Amino acid sequence: MRDRMRVSSSSSRAHPAVRFWIITLAALLVAATAVALGRWQLSRAAQKEALQASIETQQAYPALAMEDFLAVEQPTTELHRKVRLRGLWLPTQTVFLDNRQMHGQPGFYVLTPLALEGTTQTLMVQRGWVPRNFSDRTQLPPIDTPAGLVDIEARIELPPAKLLQLGADPPAQPASAAQPGTEKPADVVHARIRQNLDLETFRNETGLPLRTDFSLQQVGPASEGLLREWPAPALGIEKHYGYAFQWFGLAALVVILYVWFQLIAPRRRRSR
Repeated sequence: MRDRMRVSSSSSRAHPAVRFWIITLAALLVAATAVALGRWQLSRAAQKEALQASIETQQAYPALAMEDFLAVEQPTTELHRKVRLRGLWLPTQTVFLDNRQMHGQPGFYVLTPLALEGTTQTLMVQRGWVPRNFSDRTQLPPIDTPAGLVDIEARIELPPAKLLQLGADPPAQPASAAQPGTEKPADVVHARIRQNLDLETFRNETGLPLRTDFSLQQVGPASEGLLREWPAPALGIEKHYGYAFQWFGLAALVVILYVWFQLIAPRRRRSR
């Protein structure tokens, strides 16, 4: 009987110790994981700050002349840098990207292919933004597309970002059919208003010798019925700092709760 009492007494003393170490290890694991995730978020923020500094540096460089631009093998290495080009607009292939905003107002991004002078290359140019007609969703806003050779200044950018889309856009008007007097206005409107634009698909549909690895974003004051106050690239630096604060806060909360319930509270109970 006494042996049983000794075993029961020793096991009752062992249980609190085991529980204490299990809780201690769990608290250390959670706190260490939260600190590691917080540090990772800070490193991501630092990477994006470096990327933002690189973008600003590229934008500050003088614009590339057309000859220098054509000599660049991979224009994507010069992203965000300005260029000056000359060519012909292809207005029958203009595309209006829907649900794009500028200053919080919904409208269209207007994209028109530019055939470069003296080359076989055609580049897609994001010419600017125009508000939409809310009374008639299919009505195209009036814009002016100069005929003949034009000189433009633009930035080398990636193709337009894609938005969430339900269903597929209508196909583009084929280049052979996109001549004045050979197309129905309703068909042209239906083909030109799109939610997204995949340059590879657009090139296959139209037969244009279009570059698909990048596009141009025209800069300068408002003209031709278009605004060009393009938003800065959304890098989400503040988001990473916010996540880091949350992870560090979780680690601090775990430490505070551990100290209170495992160290301070038991001592107060024993002192009573």
